[in-house]
Amino acid sequence: MTEPIIEFDRVSKSFGAFTCLSELSFSVAPGEKLALIGPSGSGKTTILRILMTLESIDGGHIRIDGEDLFEMKRDGAAKPADERHLHRMRAKIGMVFQLFNLFPHKCVLDNVTLAPVLTQGVKRADAERRAMELLDMVGMADKAKAMPSQLSGGQKQRAAIARALALQPKVMLFDEVTSALDPELVEEVLNVMRRLGRETDMTMLLVTHEMSFAHDFADRVLFFDAGRIIEDGPPDAIFSSPKEERTRTFLKKIIAAGQRV
Repeated sequence: MTEPIIEFDRVSKSFGAFTCLSELSFSVAPGEKLALIGPSGSGKTTILRILMTLESIDGGHIRIDGEDLFEMKRDGAAKPADERHLHRMRAKIGMVFQLFNLFPHKCVLDNVTLAPVLTQGVKRADAERRAMELLDMVGMADKAKAMPSQLSGGQKQRAAIARALALQPKVMLFDEVTSALDPELVEEVLNVMRRLGRETDMTMLLVTHEMSFAHDFADRVLFFDAGRIIEDGPPDAIFSSPKEERTRTFLKKIIAAGQRV
């Protein structure tokens, strides 16, 4: 049995009186492409933000590549993780956000090279060489010197994917990466993700409302509602013959809204 690269063990998270995650347990195998679907507010994005340590947890444990994310061993006892531990754990994970989050005052090339130079000590020339390879892979090599304000939404998102890849993470997180794009720009970003899926063995977690893409791209789909996993299975099973009434109701609404699954 291969050890999971991500493991949630009875993880709970609340925001005030609102319970976002309720003793959530699931694991992700190395190289697995996992789609997280469900209604807004069901906890999907919170899972990604927790993995990036942008949010803490109230209970349970999360392990990344066998190491606890929020705890560390010191003097033979478990202690809350210090910043050094969190920084090392974050280096294993890259995230592409819904709203790009590019540095507006830096060109595309500088956006992609900044983190490897500052956080990993990569030489500038080596970082630029790697950045140009990644920009070529996402179809953005000709925009290396462009400023973010000169890019379309799809181009910004492709640059953001290259930036996340520059740190060579073991896990990539995608949070609704097409939801802020005009419809005609969605496909260019999805094509980049398809290429990543084909050409790398990177573990990927995808939060999306693009059901047809989730069906074609993912190895496995988790359907969430109210901070719990309602259904977990291969795409064909989830989309063609879901077992749970809540899943069926959700997918009927998606289809009624005009999406193909």
